[in-house]
Amino acid sequence: MADHQEASVTLPSDPASVAAARRYVADVLSEWGLPEGAETADSVRLIVSELATNAVQHTFGQSPTFTVDLRLERQEWLRVGVTDSHPRWPKRLPAAVQQDNGRGMVIIRWLAAEAGGRLSVTPTEEGGKTVWIALPWAVGAPTAARSATGC
Repeated sequence: MADHQEASVTLPSDPASVAAARRYVADVLSEWGLPEGAETADSVRLIVSELATNAVQHTFGQSPTFTVDLRLERQEWLRVGVTDSHPRWPKRLPAAVQQDNGRGMVIIRWLAAEAGGRLSVTPTEEGGKTVWIALPWAVGAPTAARSATGC
């Protein structure tokens, strides 16, 4: 397997694209050796779903597309980025948000932290931003043993 792998897809900022982004990510992760039912795969799909939803709902028509980037670096870190062209960055909300929406970033931060990862936001040259999640690559980790011991 290569030392560094990348995959990317650009989709229209449309609600139907959220499911397309999830499918794309699941397919790429599977090609890279992460089984579809693996805990990390489930977390990454949920993270992508939340980030893609944000890119569709919170860009107010100013970002006609969004891009999902996947990077696997030295079989150690998986980096997932969702880029849109809207200049507004996500708000950092408290964990105890008492509303029906706006909890996507809270969920994303929690999933990243639970997996030993981190979240960052970087500006793009075009005036938008990319929300990045970096997660340890867990292919080959003894998930069955963790499940059996209740950890």
